[in-house]
Amino acid sequence: MKALPMPISPFPIGKLPQGVLSRLLDTYKRFDDRVMVGPKIGEDCAVIDFGETCLVVKTDPVTFATEEIGWYVVHVNANDVATMGARPRWFLCTALLPEGADEQMAEAIFASLYRAAETLDVSLCGGHTEITHGLDRPILVGQMMGEVTKERLVQSDGARPGDAILLTKGLAIEATALIAREKAGELEGKYPSEFLAHCRNYLCDPGISVVREAMIACDVAQVHAMHDPTEGGVATGLHELATASGVGMELFGDRMLLSEESRTLCGAFGLDPLGVISSGALLIVVGAGDRDRVQEAIREAGIGCAWIGNVRERSFGVRLGAVPLPRFERDETAKLFES
Repeated sequence: MKALPMPISPFPIGKLPQGVLSRLLDTYKRFDDRVMVGPKIGEDCAVIDFGETCLVVKTDPVTFATEEIGWYVVHVNANDVATMGARPRWFLCTALLPEGADEQMAEAIFASLYRAAETLDVSLCGGHTEITHGLDRPILVGQMMGEVTKERLVQSDGARPGDAILLTKGLAIEATALIAREKAGELEGKYPSEFLAHCRNYLCDPGISVVREAMIACDVAQVHAMHDPTEGGVATGLHELATASGVGMELFGDRMLLSEESRTLCGAFGLDPLGVISSGALLIVVGAGDRDRVQEAIREAGIGCAWIGNVRERSFGVRLGAVPLPRFERDETAKLFES
């Protein structure tokens, strides 16, 4: 009797599983010798040799948010460029609008893109816009480019045992703004209006941009690695960083920054703050001797920064206190959009 083929399970909403993505990247690798950094788990951007400088290129979509979606897409792409030590300079966007979109929606998106680019002094230099069948919300796909000298280039694979791990701002910054904005109808009446307004403003204060703190860190020390946690949260960002560098991590649970607003809104929807989308946080890995200098410089700029752990040998694993750091197969925020 012929054996029946094994059923193929669909992927959950969110990023491709790391094992699958790693296999696909290895199988279908194709780039020339000017590509200094190509596709790899944990690397935020591609890096292309431009002689005395490097062109750092990133592309990333925004799929959860609808309100101020342009602000999100500019900043999340700029963040990844900054984690390589480069200053974001040029931005392109593909805007896929749902059927029924009108001029008001299109103008709101363009205005949001403009405001975000203006805050970073970034050029809006191209893209594509269309009405797309089958969508129930707008989707923006951004591409950010920046420049950096070869000496200043930072990669995600530079963490070494003995290094210190710093976290800026804290867990769930982006998720706090997203929940407050996308679930306003369910939250109104349950929480004070001032509280909800403050949570909505997390988009700008403390803000989802990490460009400023990334540049500060690179100015005051030799940064070994940086990574900004986005989909899958700070936990996923730490796992990606450990994978890229081939190291383990000893993390201190009591030092993870988490505001009361973020704790409250994540708790209201049963979301683990470690696994929610977390633009606004930045993971910085530096030598132990540079830890205090970097931390103090970032704090002097009015940005929260905590020493959350140390890099260990790979055999140690990635541990939060006495237990393995949780893995999230999909971003916790996806639960907000389930039927």
